Amino acid sequence: MEEIIKVAGEYYVLATSSLADDRRRVVKYANTFAVFDRFGDIQPIGLAEQGLYHDGTRFLSCLEFQIEDVRPLLLSSNVTRDNMLVTVDLTNPDIFLQNGGMIPRGSIHVHRSKFLHGGVCHERFHISNYGLEDLQFQVAVKFQADFADIFEVRGERRTKRGTSLPTSQRDRGVTLAYQGLDQLDRRTEIDFSHEPTHMDDHAARFLWSIPARESEDFEITTACHTSEQTQPVWGFDNALETTLDNVRGLFEHECVVHTSNEQFNELMTRSVSDLSMLLTRENGTLYPYAGIPWYSTPFGRDGIITALETLWLNPDVARGVLDYLAQRQATEFNDGQDAEPGKILHEMRFGEMANTGELPYGQYYGSVDATPLFVVLAGRYLRRSGDHHYLHRLWPVIEGCLDWIDSHGDMDGDGFIEYQRRTDFGLTNQGWKDSADSVFHDDGTLATGPIALVEAQAYAFMAKSEAARMAEELGMRKEAMQWHVQAREMKKRFESTFWDKEMGGYVLALDGKNRPCRVKSSNMGHALFAGIVSPDRAKRVTRLLMGREFNSGWGLRTIAKGQPRYNPMSYHNGSVWPHDNALIAQGMAQYGFKEEAAHILGMIFDTSQQVDQHRLPELLCGFERRPGDGPTLYPVACSPQAWAAAATISLLQSCLGISVNGAQRRVYLTKPVLPPFLHIVRIKDLQVGDGSLDLLFERHEHDVSVRIERRRGDVGLTLNK
Repeated sequence: MEEIIKVAGEYYVLATSSLADDRRRVVKYANTFAVFDRFGDIQPIGLAEQGLYHDGTRFLSCLEFQIEDVRPLLLSSNVTRDNMLVTVDLTNPDIFLQNGGMIPRGSIHVHRSKFLHGGVCHERFHISNYGLEDLQFQVAVKFQADFADIFEVRGERRTKRGTSLPTSQRDRGVTLAYQGLDQLDRRTEIDFSHEPTHMDDHAARFLWSIPARESEDFEITTACHTSEQTQPVWGFDNALETTLDNVRGLFEHECVVHTSNEQFNELMTRSVSDLSMLLTRENGTLYPYAGIPWYSTPFGRDGIITALETLWLNPDVARGVLDYLAQRQATEFNDGQDAEPGKILHEMRFGEMANTGELPYGQYYGSVDATPLFVVLAGRYLRRSGDHHYLHRLWPVIEGCLDWIDSHGDMDGDGFIEYQRRTDFGLTNQGWKDSADSVFHDDGTLATGPIALVEAQAYAFMAKSEAARMAEELGMRKEAMQWHVQAREMKKRFESTFWDKEMGGYVLALDGKNRPCRVKSSNMGHALFAGIVSPDRAKRVTRLLMGREFNSGWGLRTIAKGQPRYNPMSYHNGSVWPHDNALIAQGMAQYGFKEEAAHILGMIFDTSQQVDQHRLPELLCGFERRPGDGPTLYPVACSPQAWAAAATISLLQSCLGISVNGAQRRVYLTKPVLPPFLHIVRIKDLQVGDGSLDLLFERHEHDVSVRIERRRGDVGLTLNK
């Protein structure tokens, strides 16, 4: 591969062409996901990310369906709204047969349906002859399995790989096999419902004779097995029914949002469906995997922020995130994992390279912000649910997080939390902008550690504030007062150190010599989200972020235009991230800048109308919006991505000013606003304890009215205008 683009930083994605070259079809079930092209095939083209993956390994790297050695013509390609089923309609081009005959274009119709269940890809072909004559033709299914680790697919070079094992054939199937350096045998078992007329190690051929106006069905199962786990293979219909039942159960208690704008309804439906697909149960715990294809695994920061974005809509996500991360809180030092006692997980990996220790990410803790954010989520979940029993159970983990903030998190004892990796293979930068070039000075030179990020201090302030409120709920008045005092001191220290009068905002970070990185970055918007900013400075920060330096027209950029290292095509230095915009908008709304929050929602909504399936990607390029043009896609963005899918849910909450207090059994609405494209918003079955509300919001010229349409149980509503 010659045209390789390497995104700065360790283990970032390599790309050989733009994602815009082709639209993908993505499905996921538990620890298995698949990326197909629009034909339903797997092709080694573009980003070369297509494939069937299980537990961090690609079990199928090529899958091609052909009629008489010719690729069919594409009629349509879709993924169902619940993200479970890929459906593709194909037909034949003019096909000239070896016997001199011809099959006219459009005579054969092929309907492909495919989905995942329990480590198995199920596929059904419904092949119809719409011609006036009986047809006999050959169909080929070509396949390969490279058993590449996900990091290899992303471009990581390995000095040594495992061993390809001999391919074995049977009457109606074939097994491709590989033994990894981790001593795990991995097998791809492909089985056909009909016996091939010919089969070799890379293709199976079938001869079909279909009478005029008749149809035939044909099925393929592709199972991902290891020496540790053999997947049971169900029939197509039973597996599909079970898959759909499991998906419905994930969101059975979630409220429903419906508006007067059908396009916005499509965006909300897509967002909820993407989150549902990414939610994964592990030993009964629900966790949103970060994104497909590169991050289909648990990430601490991503999971916490996704849970915060969706907390008002579905608190079950937050409960699962808290449970999962609490079980994996670090208890000892491990330099190879960047682990310290009390620290919250950054990411988990399951593939061969993680198993062998070639990468540190099997269980990795290189995140400066996941630990304080865990405390924030715990506090907000308590308010949302009113579940004091759960708080008691979680309290030792929360105390461990607070101890880390005060001790190991504050590396030089200056009252700010910093990061510096302990392993050469870990992440250089450990905030949410974790590429190697994302923290720098105003002359463009990279900052050296230990580094104190602006948003990390804001999150630590939030953590202390939430800890104080939780301690009050538990009757721990002395500790509550202590944390209240610490939060106030942190706020004073933050304002005096991070505010830059000349820049008119907060600096990006302090480097290892406590020199400020005087860079205009979106990170300061997270300080608004945290509530650490004084009201007068909040106004200046909001004005700065909404100005043309940051505002691309499709969303707010990560780095202001004109700053050193600004590049609208970079990963973190000028791009637009939906989740970043959502957190900033929530911060603005908290300070009363509701119209600005509504404007950000409008930009993100406009973006969704320009992308495939209305699916918000992980990020997009930060080029300025041009009349008549859509946004420029980032070539290696994950799509779907959990915190991007949740961004719309969070943005709507910011505009409506919704908060739920479970203990009080009350919904609070603070100065609700609606953007011009939303005249009516209905929220049905908003759960509050064992009761619920149905709410109707209606936009007027200078106001938004609110009405309770249905109340179940003893649930109150407070409206602050």
